[in-house]
Amino acid sequence: MPDLDIVINGEPRRIPGPATLGDLLRHLDLDPRAVVVEHNRRIVRRPLLAETPVAAGDAVELVHFVGGG
Repeated sequence: MPDLDIVINGEPRRIPGPATLGDLLRHLDLDPRAVVVEHNRRIVRRPLLAETPVAAGDAVELVHFVGGG
């Protein structure tokens, strides 16, 4: 399958396709419980990550939670 050229946090990236947002988080070794995902300017709720496809040209913003005090 062809790779997908997407933009993650403003940086161009290439990921294996086809992929969902859940696949993308696994590819980046990120825990979906610790990030908020914005896909093409819309926040995607965690239960929908595994079923939301990523297409070439998509923009993804990943915001990480940081613990501490």
